[in-house]
Amino acid sequence: MQQLLFAIFTMIGGVLACVVYFFGTNWLLDKLFPSKGLVGAEASRNLRLTNAIRPWLFMAPALCALAIYLVYPVFESVRLSFLDRSGRQFVGFSNYVWMLGDGEFRQSIFNNFLWLLVVPALSTFFGLVIAALTDRIWWGNIAKTLIFMPMAISFVGAAVIWKFVYDYRSEGSEQIGILNAVVVAFGGAPEAWMTIPFWNNFFLMVILIWIQTGFAMVILSAALRGIPEETIEAAVIDGANGVQIFFKIMVPQIWGTIAVVWTTITILVLKVFDIVLAMTNGQWQTQVLANLMFDWMFRGGGDFGRGASIAVVIMILVVPIMIWNIRNATKEMER
Repeated sequence: MQQLLFAIFTMIGGVLACVVYFFGTNWLLDKLFPSKGLVGAEASRNLRLTNAIRPWLFMAPALCALAIYLVYPVFESVRLSFLDRSGRQFVGFSNYVWMLGDGEFRQSIFNNFLWLLVVPALSTFFGLVIAALTDRIWWGNIAKTLIFMPMAISFVGAAVIWKFVYDYRSEGSEQIGILNAVVVAFGGAPEAWMTIPFWNNFFLMVILIWIQTGFAMVILSAALRGIPEETIEAAVIDGANGVQIFFKIMVPQIWGTIAVVWTTITILVLKVFDIVLAMTNGQWQTQVLANLMFDWMFRGGGDFGRGASIAVVIMILVVPIMIWNIRNATKEMER
């Protein structure tokens, strides 16, 4: 109850602070550069100044938050990556040299590569197929709601749900995990799915695919509805079947949106952390870069240099994809 009350008061306080800031900054700006009661050049000048400053007043809190929580950490991470574990002594590129020779780092890179190959592709594919199919049935909106619901669950919450799917009990015991219960029902032996090297990575990927398919479906469904009906009607008149219309008419027209969805999920995959931490904590060869960074930065006494160097690698991998994604999204909006 105490936590609930604290959350409610925090939200109320945040809303009130926004209202006070909005009216307070507008009042102060109008006092500093008044236009009412003035005529001629001075009134015109003050009006131009207030119109130029006012948008920046609205954006100031967001810009401050970006500077504190995004810009500053980037430069601080780069600086720490050249320091020792305490973050005081300069060690040059030794953290990066260690990284290249570390087996766990190489395992993390390999696992992240697997995630990049599988999750964006399957999430986008399933989202596209479901978007096309649900637009053709009368209960399509209900289906879309059900498929989109996992997006409302946190990654940790989703991991807890899927723990009950993959849960393992010794042979002869009652299986509470859905997957093992099905296996035993068909006469098989239960498996500790999360401890199977290599394949356990794919079991973890299923969780993120389950979550992100809803996101891909919503975006791609909107894109499909924007396709001109004339092109589809022309294809039908020319004798094209449903599969040909889908792959040769519809998909090429929304290829830009597909690319944006794909790269957005790719960026998320490069930063994947919560699912691995909650399900395996990087054990049994499931380690990924973000989880490895967390381990070095905050566990085992903490090594700021090595943790920051891994963070820099993640940033280097994410930034080019993010820039490409923003450019493609901008092009799509201009069409």
